[in-house]
Amino acid sequence: MSSSRALRSSPDDPSWVLDLGNLTAALLPEGLVLQPVWDHLQQHHQPLLRSPLFPVVLSVSTYFVLVGLYTGLDLLAPTWPCVNRYKLHPQRPVTSAHVCSTLGVTLYNHLVYIFPAAVAQWLWRPATGLPRQAPTLWEFLLGILGCTVVFDFQYYLWHLLHHRVPWLYRTFHAVHHQYSQPFSLVTQHLSGWELFSVGFWATVDPVLLRCHCLTAWGFMVFNIYVSTEDHCGYDFPWAMHRLVPFGLWGGAPKHDAHHQKPATNFAPFFSHWDWLGGTNTSTTSSTLSGTTPTLTHSCFYLLITTSSFYDTTVT
Repeated sequence: MSSSRALRSSPDDPSWVLDLGNLTAALLPEGLVLQPVWDHLQQHHQPLLRSPLFPVVLSVSTYFVLVGLYTGLDLLAPTWPCVNRYKLHPQRPVTSAHVCSTLGVTLYNHLVYIFPAAVAQWLWRPATGLPRQAPTLWEFLLGILGCTVVFDFQYYLWHLLHHRVPWLYRTFHAVHHQYSQPFSLVTQHLSGWELFSVGFWATVDPVLLRCHCLTAWGFMVFNIYVSTEDHCGYDFPWAMHRLVPFGLWGGAPKHDAHHQKPATNFAPFFSHWDWLGGTNTSTTSSTLSGTTPTLTHSCFYLLITTSSFYDTTVT
């Protein structure tokens, strides 16, 4: 059915409603929003997209662009009141020594862990298959949300376990808590084991949920963005925790509180697991309120601390 025929149909003819509906469906298919973008990417960048190295390049470049922007703000904040007013700790500036220390750990992790893993992936992983059809916008957004929810649960359990078991904390997670007031470069101020765990879930979760590769890459970028924002040390008006209603998103203030009170706020993104586990701490300005233990929290604590019963060497 052509558009001219639809326009020539008489208003008294009931078939014009059906014809107009068919015309709308033809002009606005579900995948119209992302399909042109996907077609363009495949037409002009197919070898790059099919390369096993592409996810690594995408994630690493996204991370360094974000921390570069935040680090620039950190260094300018002491002389820029319009920026410093949004810092969670405006009286404690990020110094060049802080930047050099955390950047050193980040570069070490990339050279020692990420680079060899990328080479192995390039040598042994087959090229990525690119479907002709793009995901619908709904599938794209829902897939990213699903991966975020699953990742949030996985890291909550990992994080809780590594705080409750002294040997795990001392061996793997303590390096991340060297800074009680985090800034963006603290995001990957991690041990190799923690870096591997986070990277593994971010890679596997889209596969488990059978997401389109475009959705997987979108989740990868979103995950890095919100992780960096959690550690950035700023409370901007456009931050995720201000956009998501009902306090469902923790954000930078909650994660900053975790670095000051490490027995609280274990979930990386959402707040519901900390509410259920009794490990939630709310923040108002610079003041932290305490947590209220619950039955769920007691069960979590009993289950996890029994695994450290024989670790008598740690006080």
